Amino acid sequence: MKTAHALLALRAIAGREIHKFLRQPGRLISSLVRPALWLVVFAVGFHDGLGVAILPPYDTHVEYRVYMVPGLAMMVCLFNGMQSSLAMVYDREMGVMRLLLTAPLPRAYLLLCKLLGTSFLSVLQSTAFFVLALLFGVDLSIWQIAIAMPIVALGALMLAAFGLMLSVYIKQLENFAGTMNFVIFPMFFLSTALYPLRKIEESGAQWIYALTRFNPFTHAIEALRFSLYGQIEPTSLAVVAASTVVFYLIAAVGYDPQRGLIKSA
Repeated sequence: MKTAHALLALRAIAGREIHKFLRQPGRLISSLVRPALWLVVFAVGFHDGLGVAILPPYDTHVEYRVYMVPGLAMMVCLFNGMQSSLAMVYDREMGVMRLLLTAPLPRAYLLLCKLLGTSFLSVLQSTAFFVLALLFGVDLSIWQIAIAMPIVALGALMLAAFGLMLSVYIKQLENFAGTMNFVIFPMFFLSTALYPLRKIEESGAQWIYALTRFNPFTHAIEALRFSLYGQIEPTSLAVVAASTVVFYLIAAVGYDPQRGLIKSA
């Protein structure tokens, strides 16, 4: 595979994702409505003004809205990854995926280009959410957000790979609603997006604590949460990086007609 051909494929595939997004301005607005409602309604209605310890053992306390921001930013990435997964299922039904994956380039690389395009859009939408959070008066600085963006990109890459993996197993568009209910929402609620991990442990629900602890989405949130305060959480970073590789490899094998579930993509 020549470098020129690889760059051309990246430009074509990732560019297609970006152009589709730019032709749908309502997509950005809709991606921000959900986290904005959580940030405003949920925080004000339940925990606004309460101090939450988020960085044990440093015992740093912040307003609950600040605590929610990392989880909501990752939620934006999660739903964009799922929307990309839905688009891939649609493209497969319409025959677009067959044309794409028969290009004279390795399928794994073509899927990687798709992954990078989706991740870029996730980072873009997350940045817009951070700006919205600042407008709502959330106590974060532009510098904090700037130094956290590499972690946002890593989390977006993991969730895009997760959506890519799901697109292998979702056969029809009608099944996507079930996937939303049985995959996305448990992944979000069984995480530290809304409550600290140690609070879940103190509640006595050990099985919920175990699921939350081993949820890759939890580690994406925690890595981002620590990075906002200039700190590194190595365990969470390792889990996110490893999960990204695993999800991508499962998707690559799944789209391989010789070994995977997609026999004639």
